Amino acid sequence: MTPSKTNRRAFFASSLTALSALNVLGANDRVQLGFIGLGGRARWLLQNEEFPQADIIGFADCFLPQCDRAAVIRPSYAKAAKYQDYRRMFDKEKLDAVFVETTTHARVLVAMHALQAGLDVYGEKPLTLTVSEGRILERAVRHHKRVLQTGTQQRSIPINAWASKFIREGGIGKVKEVIACNFEPPKRWTPQPEQPTPEGLDWDVWCNQTELRPYHKELQTRWAWYRDYDNGGQSWGVSGWGTHALDQVQCALGTDDTGPVEMWTEGEGPEAPVIMRYASGTLLKMTGAKRPDHSDLGAIFKGEKGTIEIKRGTILADPVDLVKDKPADTVEGPGEDRWHIENFLDCIRSRKRPNADVEIGHRSTSVCHLVTICRDLGRKLRWDPKGERFANDTEANAMLSRPRRKGYELPKV
Repeated sequence: MTPSKTNRRAFFASSLTALSALNVLGANDRVQLGFIGLGGRARWLLQNEEFPQADIIGFADCFLPQCDRAAVIRPSYAKAAKYQDYRRMFDKEKLDAVFVETTTHARVLVAMHALQAGLDVYGEKPLTLTVSEGRILERAVRHHKRVLQTGTQQRSIPINAWASKFIREGGIGKVKEVIACNFEPPKRWTPQPEQPTPEGLDWDVWCNQTELRPYHKELQTRWAWYRDYDNGGQSWGVSGWGTHALDQVQCALGTDDTGPVEMWTEGEGPEAPVIMRYASGTLLKMTGAKRPDHSDLGAIFKGEKGTIEIKRGTILADPVDLVKDKPADTVEGPGEDRWHIENFLDCIRSRKRPNADVEIGHRSTSVCHLVTICRDLGRKLRWDPKGERFANDTEANAMLSRPRRKGYELPKV
């Protein structure tokens, strides 16, 4: 039974009580997992990936029928408990970690509640809705001494990791410029007549930090297109495939704890290409055209000794013998997340930081947010990656966060 709005908001306004002691897993212990948010991405993982030495024991979604759809994907999932309120799953199931596969606008609050409950978190990409959310989440992960893996799986694909390390260590000399796709901006929602809310959907919880709009199926099913819920999460959007590409850039440039220092647009309008300059002098030019394959999931790195294009699971080089020692290519599709999931599960046991730790996820996602802010303002901006503020630009700094609806504020860390 869904709790009343009053009780629910009172819960969100207070902090969860953290576990008195962390559960330390032995090498042979099976990790107990829960999934929160059972939309398309979660079902892809449940259908196509493996979770070695782990059991999926709980599903939670504010649209309860999604749990039923997930439960029939594999016979082993049929025993998983189903919850409309993920907090009840925290209370009743003996979980070690959760996969937070919710909408982007709900992700950080859900992740922080999981951290407070003593759980490790696999946070889907894009990790955050705003820059400020990311720093708050990073502080919470450190405070609660938990593991957080961001769902940017190219970090763990062997050939992608090899190519990134090769570039970082000077394999193509100083990187002069990087070419990435000119990813699409988010759309603006136009108010529509209210539609009947589907049975089993808690629309108040679904709206989370955003305005409690009248229900419309377009919002529920295509939320990633719209700015209030994501930063352009459609395939060729800035925080859709753009998250993977820009994370690949950050990884290969060795800028996991920083970011660009200056940015501007070439031309005008919401889809104007963005140019970013890093402190090293390297230019990131988001000027590439869309291509029919998944080349846009990576980037082209031009250095003093040659050029390398990193895709997902493959690389190209000019001259070719630059990468004569590269690992084997990887086939895209089912199984491509296995290294990333295994890394997460290994870190749950070892307590080491994972390949896409929260700081890494925050920094890469921040680059996506900076692209949108730069396009919105249409002028050159100077960014301080240490202080995470724009220099002498009140208007730009106001765009680093958004007001949250009462009852859905982030817990204080």
